[in-house]
Amino acid sequence: MRRARNPAPVERSSAEADLLLREYSHRINNEFASAIGAISHAAARSGTAETRGALVAVKELLINYAVVHQALQMPEHRVRIDAAAYLRRLCRAISRSKLDGRGIELSLMVRKCPMNSKRCWRLGLIVSELITNSVRHGLGDSGGAICVELMLAGPFIKCRVTDNGKSQPVIRPGRGLEIVAALARGLGGTIDHEFGPQGATALLVFPDVEEMPSSQRKPMAFGVRRAERAVRL
Repeated sequence: MRRARNPAPVERSSAEADLLLREYSHRINNEFASAIGAISHAAARSGTAETRGALVAVKELLINYAVVHQALQMPEHRVRIDAAAYLRRLCRAISRSKLDGRGIELSLMVRKCPMNSKRCWRLGLIVSELITNSVRHGLGDSGGAICVELMLAGPFIKCRVTDNGKSQPVIRPGRGLEIVAALARGLGGTIDHEFGPQGATALLVFPDVEEMPSSQRKPMAFGVRRAERAVRL
């Protein structure tokens, strides 16, 4: 009688890490729900329209933060999803929670792009961090514009995030950019940053496959099929 194969230590470690990450995300979702419920209750009991309106605005802001968190949760199952639809949902929530109040316009240029859900999740984490960097280091509270593009380039997928801020070149990458670089490597791709007086650009290039040899991971010159026209969020 053949015995069942015991999972390798690496497989067990990965499964445990995934379980802990899902549990952590579940706890955060519960905290969001509790905070939103408490604010709703306070708004219903408030004595003035001004107070009620302020509490409702805070509740809506928290709801959009919760949507961002939910969009950035690691998927439980590996299925094919449309990366364009996923980025629309994510960027709309980011815009409503973080950008609208700062006078920052976020636009999206994407084309339908089927992708493994776990790879799409990594893409979302990268885009979210790049938008945060644009706000923190380039635009601040002065307003401006950020554009996210997703396009096909032969066997590669390209994602470009640009802003019209005035960020300085990063001499020593911070924790955020180190995480972005690690996520890009996890996709089998690379990411490059350009900074100038007219703004900053980050270009992520990764293969439209599950895995590929490291010798083929550098971006190559392909004719790019342009994305759809920009959609303001």
